[in-house]
Amino acid sequence: MRTAHPVETVRAAERALMATLPEGTLMARAAAGLAAVAAGLLRPRLYGARVVLLTGSGDNGGDALYAGARLARRGAAVTALRLRPERAHAGGVAALRAAGGRTADVDEAERALTGAALVVDGITGIGGHGGLREDAARLVARVAAAGTPVLAVDLPSGVDADTGEVRGDAVRATVTVTFGTYKPGLLIDPGREYAGEVRLVDIGLGPHLPPEPAVEALGGAEAAALLPRPSAESDKYRRGVVGVVAGSAHYPGAAVLAVGGALRGGAGAVRYSGPAADAVIARYPETLVSGGAPSEAGRVQAWVVGPGLGQDPDAARRVDDVLESDVPILIDADGLRGLDPERLRARTAPTLLTPHAGEAAALLGTDRGRVEAARLASVRELAARYGVTALLKGSTTLIAGPGGGAVRVNPTGTPWLATAGSGDVLSGLTGALLATGLSPLDAASAGAYVHGLAGSLAPEPPMASTVAEALPDAWARLTDAPGEADA
Repeated sequence: MRTAHPVETVRAAERALMATLPEGTLMARAAAGLAAVAAGLLRPRLYGARVVLLTGSGDNGGDALYAGARLARRGAAVTALRLRPERAHAGGVAALRAAGGRTADVDEAERALTGAALVVDGITGIGGHGGLREDAARLVARVAAAGTPVLAVDLPSGVDADTGEVRGDAVRATVTVTFGTYKPGLLIDPGREYAGEVRLVDIGLGPHLPPEPAVEALGGAEAAALLPRPSAESDKYRRGVVGVVAGSAHYPGAAVLAVGGALRGGAGAVRYSGPAADAVIARYPETLVSGGAPSEAGRVQAWVVGPGLGQDPDAARRVDDVLESDVPILIDADGLRGLDPERLRARTAPTLLTPHAGEAAALLGTDRGRVEAARLASVRELAARYGVTALLKGSTTLIAGPGGGAVRVNPTGTPWLATAGSGDVLSGLTGALLATGLSPLDAASAGAYVHGLAGSLAPEPPMASTVAEALPDAWARLTDAPGEADA
């Protein structure tokens, strides 16, 4: 499990830890971890390698300078470009110079960057807000043009540590070394994309951090522990029955894909209600089908409603019928249109919404760009406004519960999953997990994890149907060797 804490919490933990340590110990720990990663990136030619530090006025600049001193003592040619020379970390500057490194102003950037093997970003880190200032942005643009690998200190400068938002120019790192705990912005796009590979260095913050993080990402072991396993006494009804309300005359494939996902989700049986029964039975003869209203299909432990329903009056009636049920429901795609927050709040059983960014924007009365730029705030707002668990699909899938608490980030997946019908498979799979008795938060987390893993295992370029076919392989890999399934 990777856990992430907001800046305010990290700062408080740092203060509590520093009160127990000799002055400078915490920065020394951070610099040692940073230098070790930098040395690894420079191998096998650390001695004589040219390293450029981009340093601002905060502690990140100090971390970079002290790490640069360590590298200089091992033979690297280290130059620190100071964006604010008068505010540079004095102790770090002294240490670098004493080790044989040099400092320079940004007007020497072109000369310093020529032939550099590594650039260390120590401009702002977790203390920065908004995009980079103009002078820093110009310097970072030069680095990008040179194509030199970039090692970011704690967080790429220009990325919001608490949200992952990027409101202007920012550093694109090859590797980010973060200290003590992950920051939410390292796990959530667009910040995650800017961070590159993220490595965590333990500096002793653990005992001073609260037990519940702001954001968490399940590992393979945690996801595997959520997946249902039948016992010797299980029958198909004890294992759970999931109902699927999906498809239409125009979109029968949505029903087939949702049912395919549901059949591979661990439930004992799948009931299908809708006009695509012939297509469903032709592909999956084990499905229990009904052409009537969902309430007439038989008993279920959870419903999935929405994929491919279309927009005709009959579709709306089917959604209304499911909303009247007293079991957990998952609402996706066409089922998300026109939802009444008060009606969802009044339900006695839990509700899980699974929109993509466009659908989330409609539910929130905003535009898609705002949702994609502020994914963490958007998923929290969805969950709070509608009183539901919300799974926001996208480049990073986020899951938030109605009562607050940690937001979960799904670590598996591939951009190839942005293909028609992939969400229908996810809905069926997650709905089946709901029917087995998992909470909406756990069902959504496990469903997204297995679905993302299946997307990586399906032959490229995958289709929704091949993702569904890869679900058993993903499930088996996860349960047989959960550590190997970590992203």
